[in-house]
Amino acid sequence: MSAKGPPRGANSAPSGGSTAAEPQAWGDHNPRRDRIASTVRADVRALSRYEVADATDFIKLDAMEDPYALPRELADELGVALSRVPINRYPSGSGRVVKDALRHALAIPDDAGILLGNGSDELIQIVTSAVGRPGAGVLAPDPSFVMYRRNALMAHAPFEAVPLRDDFSLDVEAMLAAIGRTRPGVVFLAYPNNPTGNLFDARDVERVIAATPGLVVIDEAYYAYADASFLPRVLEFPNVVVIRTVSKIGMAGLRLGYAVAHPDWIDEFDKLRPPYNVGSLAQTAVTLLLANADVFAQQAASIRAERARLCATLAQLRVRAYPTQTNFVLVRVPDAPAAAAALRAARILVKDLHGSHPLLAQCLRITVGTPDENRALLDALERHLTERPR
Repeated sequence: MSAKGPPRGANSAPSGGSTAAEPQAWGDHNPRRDRIASTVRADVRALSRYEVADATDFIKLDAMEDPYALPRELADELGVALSRVPINRYPSGSGRVVKDALRHALAIPDDAGILLGNGSDELIQIVTSAVGRPGAGVLAPDPSFVMYRRNALMAHAPFEAVPLRDDFSLDVEAMLAAIGRTRPGVVFLAYPNNPTGNLFDARDVERVIAATPGLVVIDEAYYAYADASFLPRVLEFPNVVVIRTVSKIGMAGLRLGYAVAHPDWIDEFDKLRPPYNVGSLAQTAVTLLLANADVFAQQAASIRAERARLCATLAQLRVRAYPTQTNFVLVRVPDAPAAAAALRAARILVKDLHGSHPLLAQCLRITVGTPDENRALLDALERHLTERPR
C-alpha cells in the first residue's frame, strides 16, 4: 500500500449491512489516515504490495508455474482422496506423513530434519525472523528473489545486497568482503537464481558457506530443472539449510515448501512455525501426488526440452536469451515495456523486469509454457519486433 493514498475501501462501507456513521468529508484531515500513519511502521507504509496480474483468458507465462495439468486419472484419484479429508478437524501439526513422502520421493537424507511451510515464502520468513536482527542482518546477491529483502525489513534486520557480475555470475570476492564487513546472520543464495536463471558455481557457494559466521540458506525452488543441488550434501556443512517448494513442479496451488537441515537447526525454526500452518487438503494432496512423482518428473523433462527449443528460436530473433537452469528464460529485448505491452495485447503475460535493477534493463522473464503456448509467444514477439520502428 502506498504511503500517500488511503487504504482500499477507506471511504465506503462494506456491502451487506450498515455501519456506524462516519464523517463523509474531512478536508485535508482524515482521522483514519492519521491513525494509520501513527500506528503502522513507516517502512511498511512505504512498501508497495506484491501485485499479481489477473490472468483470466491469458496465456500465463509470468509466474514460473508448470503449465501441465494433472492426468485425468490422477486428478480423479486426487478428488476422491480430498473428498475424504475431515475438514472439520485441524490438520496434522507435525506433517509426518508429508515429510515421509518427501523423504522417499526426493531422497532426503534419513538423518536430516524437515520443516514444512505454507510455501517456501513462509520458511524464508521463519528463518529470517529466527536469526536476523540488528548487527546480524541478511545478505544476498542482487538481483535475486525479492522476498529476501522484504523479510529482512519485517525482521528489523539490515539488508546487504551484493551486485552480481554483468554476466549474472556470483561476484564471490565481493560476497566475501561483504560477509567480513557485515557479519550477517543469514546469507540467501538462490540456486538457480531468480530472476536471472543461472546456477552459481558450486565452488563459489562453498566459499560463501565457509566464510559465513551465521546461516546460509540455499534456495532451490527450481531444483527440478537444474543440473546440480546441495540437498544431498546439506549435512556436510554446519550452517546450511536447503529450502525448496513444490510450486514449480506442478503443485503451485497447494502452497507447500520444505526446509531440510540438521535437526538442531530445524528444532529452532520449528519454534516460530505457526501451528497447523499447512492445511489438511494440501497435506493429503501432496502425499498422494508425491507417490506419483514419475508424472512430475516427466513434466519437468518436457519443460526442459521445450526450454531448449524456446531458447534456440529466441536466438533467431533480435533478442538475447541468457543461459538458464530453471523453467523460465531471461531475455533482453530492444524495448522491454513495449514488448510486454505487445504480448499483453496478444493475451500473453510475461514479467517485465525493466526498471527493477540496472542489470535487468530491457529484460523480460518468460516462463516456459507448453509447445502451443511457446509458439504463440514467439509468433507475437516476432510480430512486435518486426513491426517495431527501427
